[in-house]
Amino acid sequence: MQNILVTGKNGQLGNEIQVLASAYPHYNFLYTDIAELDITNKQLVSDFFNEHKPVTCINAAAYTAVDKAETERELAFKVNAEAVKNLAQACKKCTTQFIHVSTDYVFNGLATSPYKEDDPTDPVNYYGYTKLKSEEFAIAECPSSIIIRTSWVYSTFGNNFVKTMLRLMTERKSVSVVNDQVGSPTYAADLAQAILQIATLKQKTEGIYHYSNNGEISWFDFATAIKETSPSSCVVNPIPTSAYPTPAKRPAYSGFNKEKIQETFQLSIADWKVSLQNFFERLKANV
Repeated sequence: MQNILVTGKNGQLGNEIQVLASAYPHYNFLYTDIAELDITNKQLVSDFFNEHKPVTCINAAAYTAVDKAETERELAFKVNAEAVKNLAQACKKCTTQFIHVSTDYVFNGLATSPYKEDDPTDPVNYYGYTKLKSEEFAIAECPSSIIIRTSWVYSTFGNNFVKTMLRLMTERKSVSVVNDQVGSPTYAADLAQAILQIATLKQKTEGIYHYSNNGEISWFDFATAIKETSPSSCVVNPIPTSAYPTPAKRPAYSGFNKEKIQETFQLSIADWKVSLQNFFERLKANV
């Protein structure tokens, strides 16, 4: 049985991978979070790899508090960048396939057409900077790395925009959501399936890839769709970003061109509306 290491087991993506892992019985999955493996500790990472010799490492761990990252810079850099360097070094040494998850926030959001993998990066906040550094460390330390950038992730697990909207729509008569930030939602269950499909392929193709569900919308559009699927009578109001200031600046546009990942790994990608419906069906089943 070959071992697959999955870091960040308590996060949205880590949890979704655990749900799907039973479909891959020929692999033994090792799930860790900081309690099992502190990936910011280089020696602990090295010792873990020497003991378990994973054939693949899927790094789903990250510091994702975008606004807090502006002030908690040391911690954000340690988790998002230095830890990736540790994992990449260990992967290179043990000839482990490294699959690392990054973000649309490596771009500045000024594009007018979907971002391709080789478009210039230019993060507009510190979180985006730490994720860009993570990509650079991964490629420098382990050139065979696969980096998957994703965007607007949500799941039945953890905290995310969809669950926050559902809660606010039960508490309030109206909510205001920005309508001038455009991108693509990603259902973490779909992303997990794509990553596992890539991880278990015999042929490995290193490089950077973009993955999200199909379709481009604003956060306001997303909130409106969430409201339509819920029993709430809450009114969703569109507002400009200028009316909702945050410590960290957000990219105004983060649509992805996904041709590379689809063609390289023969992936089919669901429309965001289909995936949102799947999310709601699962949420109801788990209530």
